[in-house]
Amino acid sequence: MSGSTDQRRALLDLYDSALPEVYGYLAARCGSAAIAEDLTSETFLAAVDAVRRGAVPELTVAWLIGVARHKLVDHWRRREREERQAEPATDGADAVDDWDVRLDQMEAHATLARLGGHHRSALTLRYLDGLPVREVAACLGRTEGATEVLLVRAKAAFARTSRASVAVTVRPSRSATSGTDRPSR
Repeated sequence: MSGSTDQRRALLDLYDSALPEVYGYLAARCGSAAIAEDLTSETFLAAVDAVRRGAVPELTVAWLIGVARHKLVDHWRRREREERQAEPATDGADAVDDWDVRLDQMEAHATLARLGGHHRSALTLRYLDGLPVREVAACLGRTEGATEVLLVRAKAAFARTSRASVAVTVRPSRSATSGTDRPSR
């Protein structure tokens, strides 16, 4: 077992004072006492695991709140995934050729990959994970106002990057601009 005995003891000592703060942080953001309790348990289990592995930089309430934030984001993503899977599937008669949709998704993912990490995180949480701005702000550790500004800038960067990609992709070939492909008369 890794992890110092001092850190294990420190986690036990910190538990009583940190428990209400971690629970309060989660309860205020998830809207359900039962879910907040589950996420609080997951947070402390993850903390115990991190202490055992010796992966705790500094054992503080702030660090535990950071672990709780990650558990909350995991919960939101899991819930969104489950909701998407629970949506009724359309039968073959109602199905539309989704080739254009797939191409748009591939282009969007490629464009996201070219963005900076802060823009990519904000856009992913807001539009792919479907989180409201308030929850995106909580995940990113920002105020709602700062998150709204970040999202505006991220969307502008996405549009610029996407247009630049399309301009390179759609540029005509030499033969098309030189007129060599014209039919003879």
